[in-house]
Amino acid sequence: MTKKSTDKQPTTEQRQRAQELHDILQRANYQYYVLDDPELPDAEYDRRLRELQDLEAEYPDLVTPDSPTQRVGAGPLTSFAEVRHEVPMLSLDNAFNDEELQEFDRRVRDRLNTSEPVEYACEPKLDGIAISLLYREGVLERAATRGDGTTGEDITQNVRTVGSVPLRLLGNGVPAVLEVRGEIYMPKDGFAALNKKAAEAGEKTFVNPRNAAAGSLRQLDSRITAQRPLQLCVYGVGQVEGATLPGKHTEMLLQLNRWGFRINSEMAAARDIDGCIEYYQQLGEKRDALPYDIDGIVFKVNDTALQRRLGFVARAPRWAMAYKFPAQEEMTELLDVEFQVGRTGAVTPVARLKPVFVGGVTVSNATLHNRDEIERLGVKVGDTVVIRRAGDVIPQVVSVVESKRPKNARDIEFPTHCPVCDSPVESTPGEAVARCSGGLICSAQRKQAIKHFASRKAMDIDGLGDKLVEQLVDEGLLHSVSGLYDLTLEQLAGLERMGQKSAQNLLDALERSKDTTLPKFLYALGIREVGEATARNLARHYGDLESLMQADEESLQEVEDVGPVVAHFVAEFFQQTHAQEEIEALRQAGVHWQPEETGGEEQPLSGQTWVLTGKLETLSRSEAKDYLQRLGAKVAGSVSAKTDSVVAGPGAGSKLNKARELDIPTLDEEAFIEMLRGRGIEI
Repeated sequence: MTKKSTDKQPTTEQRQRAQELHDILQRANYQYYVLDDPELPDAEYDRRLRELQDLEAEYPDLVTPDSPTQRVGAGPLTSFAEVRHEVPMLSLDNAFNDEELQEFDRRVRDRLNTSEPVEYACEPKLDGIAISLLYREGVLERAATRGDGTTGEDITQNVRTVGSVPLRLLGNGVPAVLEVRGEIYMPKDGFAALNKKAAEAGEKTFVNPRNAAAGSLRQLDSRITAQRPLQLCVYGVGQVEGATLPGKHTEMLLQLNRWGFRINSEMAAARDIDGCIEYYQQLGEKRDALPYDIDGIVFKVNDTALQRRLGFVARAPRWAMAYKFPAQEEMTELLDVEFQVGRTGAVTPVARLKPVFVGGVTVSNATLHNRDEIERLGVKVGDTVVIRRAGDVIPQVVSVVESKRPKNARDIEFPTHCPVCDSPVESTPGEAVARCSGGLICSAQRKQAIKHFASRKAMDIDGLGDKLVEQLVDEGLLHSVSGLYDLTLEQLAGLERMGQKSAQNLLDALERSKDTTLPKFLYALGIREVGEATARNLARHYGDLESLMQADEESLQEVEDVGPVVAHFVAEFFQQTHAQEEIEALRQAGVHWQPEETGGEEQPLSGQTWVLTGKLETLSRSEAKDYLQRLGAKVAGSVSAKTDSVVAGPGAGSKLNKARELDIPTLDEEAFIEMLRGRGIEI
């Protein structure tokens, strides 16, 4: 940053105003990026920033390195300078099972000559880029990559553009020299938006969020970095001069948080190694629901004095261990591609793979999504591909290893006719998905429609599994969803592996399913783009099915969260003769529900935000969520200052702690159920 010389000097009042704007904007950044609880509206923030920019433009002497206006603006670099780390940035040793983690704990206690349990700090291991931030007198001076641990690259210009990186630290007691270490990463939703934008522009997309973060930080033009949705999360310190930090790692992180840094809200302390293993299991279960990628958990001896006693080996500290999750990405061979037909007629290419162990299971199939995705990947049959599996998400092909492509690799040909019913495959302009035009004459679509209708969140027909649906359709006993209610004991008992008792149980389940709710019935119909929330909003807005069936697209767009696309699909569905006939057949079969309360009446929890955490024992999580939404509440996934109430079951962790910190009312399951009953919910 170079200041322009000028004879024009600011007044004392103008200097004071500039400093006041600094403080307001820095505080707003802290609330937005670190606390996730913004108080300053975006428009007001923009006005204050513009006022500061105008002041600095008129009086360049007011420009300081930590000014909120200085995040972006310098011209492109020709290369990155080298930086030598005063305190080496070491890597971590890895554990891949409980036994290896327990062996780490045994070594720690042996070196400390103790048989007592050792307390550990537990933190998710973010899948991003390790970074070092150097502050002098509280002002950011330099940012560098890890590099080889001794020497990294100076990427200060790029890191300054990351909103969660404080340019000046907050509060008191800041060391004269403070080197903070952390991870710069790209959240999942930001990654998805970045790739969508790139695909729409015909540009190359990124393979995963880590690659996207790395590519963003290594841009020579910081203006490009500034457009990328990057975040910083800090996990430790290096060089410190002029102050003494707390004696426990977890307390030190909380101090960094008070100085303006984002730390991981899942951070916790475990009393012993068994607590570490329990923490690992809990985070593993919620891993896929986190808004960012993690590839393991880092466990550190919490007492920093004990850390110093334990010391280091050549490349890693003796007091820390990364317990890695099973790999989510692996390479394998694409043997062939088959095409499946879904409930809405979507024709989806499925990769048949040489079996490979990934994400804790053996994978032999992966989705290729659609024709556009095949073209984007440039994938051919015979290629070596990288596949990714995250939890329950369907495995997908994410990239091709072109250097391993065999000479006999062949192009993937998309079908012009449905592979099931031979009806023409059609593509709608602007849509990536190709669809079978056969409708319910296509047995594949019929099967998927019936499976969806019977699913737990729809009509919840116990005992009607996927294999039984396929058998009923293949045997010619089932031609529509309404045909379910025409099935007889004789027909069902005659099927393979059924018998009289199983057949009667299914008929009983079909009878019970007739008593449902309008939201569940609408969801069960399988209207394109109408999920549970949209079905609930439609039912609440119109109150009865007849009013909804007569609604036009303009009227439908008045419903909460219904835009032009959803309105078109809903109106189109109810205009179709076969849909009207199917609904009438279902009602004639005895399917019924009580009228909904329309949106004109204020609901008991309208406008409130609730959070569910821990394991509920009487209710399932989805039942609890459904009851809250019926009462008008919004159910969020995280606790903030805007949360009205928290329901906490056994095993509640960081969300319950945060609720207590923010003094938010909490209910156990018993009190929650009493509250529901008091508002007319029968349980």
